[in-house]
Amino acid sequence: MSEPAEDINFRPFTVLLGICLGTLFSIAFGLSVVCLVFWILGDEEPRLAAEFGSLIINTGVFTTLAICAGFSFFGSLHLAIWRHLPMAFLWLGLLLAGRYYWP
Repeated sequence: MSEPAEDINFRPFTVLLGICLGTLFSIAFGLSVVCLVFWILGDEEPRLAAEFGSLIINTGVFTTLAICAGFSFFGSLHLAIWRHLPMAFLWLGLLLAGRYYWP
């Protein structure tokens, strides 16, 4: 008979952090691919060079948020003592990103 699985805490907040992590990671990955395409086509299309700076900033914002969400999810999943610090950075980052992108 197999050994019982380790008890992993899947509380509703942990699930929401996982959804947030997946969303932020997919946005960061998509922006990274667009950065790669812009970098490859930069010499052929000079119009892309004007947008490259803001694209790098946006990629950095969402990559940083995805990293914070990853640490928050891992800490919440394992009930680590330090889990509240990355959650605070995640919420602060989400608020600042919302403020930055809000028209």
